[in-house]
Amino acid sequence: MTDHVWTLVLVLVALAALLVVRRRFPLAFWWLVGYPVVAFRVVASYRATMDACGLTVPASAVRRATARMLGRQAAPVPPRRSLPRPTGSGLVLRLRMAAGQAPEDFTASADRLRHAWGAHAVHVRPTKPGRLELRLVGWDVLAEVRPARRWLRSAPLCLPLALREDGQWHVRDFRTVPHELILGATQSGKSVYLRNLLCALARQPVALVGIDCKWGVELAPFASRLSALADTPDRANDLLDALLGEMEARFRSIGLAGVAGPDAVLTSDVWGLPEEVRPVPVVVVVDEVAELFLAAGKEDEKRRDAMVTKLIRLAQLGRAAGIYLEVCGQRFGSELGKGATMLRAQLTGRVCHRVNDESSANMALADISPEAALAATSIPAERPGVAVVGDSSGGWSRVRSPHLSLDDAAAVCRDTSGLVPDLPRLDSFRPAVAMKPTASPAPAATARPVAE
Repeated sequence: MTDHVWTLVLVLVALAALLVVRRRFPLAFWWLVGYPVVAFRVVASYRATMDACGLTVPASAVRRATARMLGRQAAPVPPRRSLPRPTGSGLVLRLRMAAGQAPEDFTASADRLRHAWGAHAVHVRPTKPGRLELRLVGWDVLAEVRPARRWLRSAPLCLPLALREDGQWHVRDFRTVPHELILGATQSGKSVYLRNLLCALARQPVALVGIDCKWGVELAPFASRLSALADTPDRANDLLDALLGEMEARFRSIGLAGVAGPDAVLTSDVWGLPEEVRPVPVVVVVDEVAELFLAAGKEDEKRRDAMVTKLIRLAQLGRAAGIYLEVCGQRFGSELGKGATMLRAQLTGRVCHRVNDESSANMALADISPEAALAATSIPAERPGVAVVGDSSGGWSRVRSPHLSLDDAAAVCRDTSGLVPDLPRLDSFRPAVAMKPTASPAPAATARPVAE
């Protein structure tokens, strides 16, 4: 009897340990328990699951004839599959679609496959004509996001910023998607996403320019790494003039490089120039774009129209000159004023956190995918940092950026302040950085007369 009691106690302890591991260390639980169980379930029930989901095709004439000769009935044929390959967050199954099938058929049945195989989510991605990839996610990877490993930072201006719901990282590639629109209400996680972006850029040889018309309250903590900062609309107008001058000078250098001689390399952007003469990339961060559109009188309207026109020019021509835009705001709509829709059209990348109105989500994502806009409006308030990321190709995904405190982000900018490049046109806009106060020495003890 004692042996049975001890066996029961050991089983209960093992189950409790597995529950703790599943909650605290989901990756370890997946490798120990989750992957073997789900992989066996997929292999064992693959044919039946595909047939139940309507993802099979009738057998060929040869198979039907052979089955009749044996007195059997030819079963429907599922797509050919590979062995389940484990990943850091689930497993991958590569399929070869049968004749007449399309990736949309598998996308429509993704939720059925998720329930049939006991996975947290199933994502479908076409790889080449006739082939696709089923990615099964073992748990909610967006519940707790940790910073990306250093080896993911493989190229300049190519930054892993947020974890996607399929377990892969959303990589912000400025050379592929030069300009981006970031929307999010208060406490939605937009500031955390921006901190991750600034810290990742601060470690690279890039000039960072900030426009924060809320008197610099958002971007001032990163002043030690900024090449320029405008904290009022007037300063922002002058800074945009300086950026346009920098862009025109870079276009002249690109044009002169093509006529330098018979051995000159023809190029239409700064990345085609030799590395020794290539100007440093410039990333312009506009923290609250609505502040640039507001106007209280006719003078403000003239300044607003001028600033919006300059922003549109930078968005249209800046990529070739190595100048990129990150436009942030709590909301964005055509009612902001003239030029808002035109500016939005130039911002290829879209990141939409939880917003207060549906029109902002539609302005950011409706031209990409109506489903993406619907997903953005359903982000819960208790999950800050979750966003919907899309681009002009029509692809979109839910992501979540790792938490980064303001103190840690400011410390990264202070540590990398030596990487601020020399741009003479922006020297007058360089923010004054206050020195960190040093601890004053303790006052020397003064002698007191001995009481008589």
